Amino acid sequence: MSLGSTAVLGALAGFTIFLSLPFGRLSTLTARTRVALSMFAVGVLAFLFVDVLAHGFEIVEEAVSAFKDDQESFGEVLGLTLLLGGGFAAGSAGLAVLERRVRPRRPLPPVAGGSTDVLSAADLELDERSKAEQRSWALRTGMTIAVAIGVHNFAEGLAIGVSARAGELSLATVLVIGFALHNATEGFGIIGPLGSVRPSWRWLLVAGLVGGGPTFVGSIVGYHVTSEPLELAFYAVAGGAILYVIGEVWHAMRRVGYRELGMCLLALGFFAGVVTDLVVVYGGG
Repeated sequence: MSLGSTAVLGALAGFTIFLSLPFGRLSTLTARTRVALSMFAVGVLAFLFVDVLAHGFEIVEEAVSAFKDDQESFGEVLGLTLLLGGGFAAGSAGLAVLERRVRPRRPLPPVAGGSTDVLSAADLELDERSKAEQRSWALRTGMTIAVAIGVHNFAEGLAIGVSARAGELSLATVLVIGFALHNATEGFGIIGPLGSVRPSWRWLLVAGLVGGGPTFVGSIVGYHVTSEPLELAFYAVAGGAILYVIGEVWHAMRRVGYRELGMCLLALGFFAGVVTDLVVVYGGG
């Protein structure tokens, strides 16, 4: 299979994320619906967390087995293990530190005293600043999820590129179908935590490129380069980042309510991830 055909397959697999992103523009969704959408997204993310770490552990475990059979050095096994742990720390703790540094300071309450008109103006300004901060947090969280999904999808793109380069057309096609189904649901993971915030079309376009574009890029890289450490690094960072955003969305949704509904949709989202992944497994990916 040529590089051009591989790139087309990578684009098809990655940009199905745009099928679900436009739902973020709907302004008629109730709080109950938004909780359901957000927790469905958490379920999809939970499956991705399990999936990427399973792939990462598989690479390290294969190295340990090779070391046991004297086919791999201890230094190589140690390096892969540290890469897995370091990448996970960078994706989870690293994002937490970065989030704290870029998070805007909370607005100070108005000072007591003065005329009623002055207090009313201060209260109004405080309310506007609070809404702006909440909007900023929601959009930042959504984009963080897009980055985490993008890192995960880059690793998926590598798999497409490697199989295409090896001439395994049937496997590459099944991988594309499976990853395309995955990405179609991953868009909900990006818009889920936005809540009542209605993103612009430009924001959705950027989020889609950040989340789905790496599949396209990964397919090209995988066509030229085969590197287990590179693949492991992306799996590790993606796992840590996904865990971080799951915690952020979970914390936000707990304050809204509808706990039972949320848990049911979380289970449904996880099951959707399992079903779409079985397509890839069936094809031997």
